Amino acid sequence: MEIVTELNDLRKSRTALPGTLGLVPTMGYLHDGHVSLVKQAKEENDHVGVSIFVNPTQFGPNEDLSRYPRDLDRDLKLLAAAGADVVWTPTPEIVYPPSFQTYINVENVSQPLEGKHRPGHFRGVATVVAKLFNAFTPDRVYFGQKDAQQVVVIKQMARDLNFPLEIIVCPTVREADGLAMSSRNTYLNADERKAATVLYRALTAAKASFERGERDAETLRAIMSTTIAKESLAREEYVSAADPNTLAELNLIYDRVLLSMAVRIGKTRLIDNFLLP
Repeated sequence: MEIVTELNDLRKSRTALPGTLGLVPTMGYLHDGHVSLVKQAKEENDHVGVSIFVNPTQFGPNEDLSRYPRDLDRDLKLLAAAGADVVWTPTPEIVYPPSFQTYINVENVSQPLEGKHRPGHFRGVATVVAKLFNAFTPDRVYFGQKDAQQVVVIKQMARDLNFPLEIIVCPTVREADGLAMSSRNTYLNADERKAATVLYRALTAAKASFERGERDAETLRAIMSTTIAKESLAREEYVSAADPNTLAELNLIYDRVLLSMAVRIGKTRLIDNFLLP
């Protein structure tokens, strides 16, 4: 496995890898969810590239950029074991040199949900992902379903800007009690970790109602909110029952629905979602 920092070195490494390349973009502090993406990319491509970069432009002024967990040595060991071929670990100055002034705004699908509560977040996401696409020139790129809106935004950007690649969305990887794996789970103390399962419980309750035939979206939102409200350490930021492609809130569900939420457990903000059916 080759580890590079400079962009020119990455491009040399990429040129030396014949055949197809699968890319897994990450912010590091890897867990089994990331590893599963790398393993799937390894199965479906000749080579796998991974980026490790905590992207400052997707963090708001009061968010957790400075304390976002980092452990590069551990990450590299996990990636070597999973079969990665090249890992890019750029500095912020490499990705955003002093003269940098170009950003990508994906309009409508960036506005609701996370976009409403984290202004500027998806501008940072779209910009850095476009730069990763250009740097790695991958054939396929792998993302987790846990970041559902991010997937929608990146798919839209890739279509609009004619990137010649395929975006693969992989299922959310969960702990045994249902909590979606996330680097931010490390912020939780023991009581908060137990309370954090409320996201999965709320989604599961709404899913059960959907599977019994409920198609009123407001009823499903109410089920999720009611479940969250019963957990004393949880504070709902939003719940949603939206069209999976446009992210517009639904009234009646005729086809598929994306159930999603953001919940604060103590000071830690967690997100999760189910795509139904």
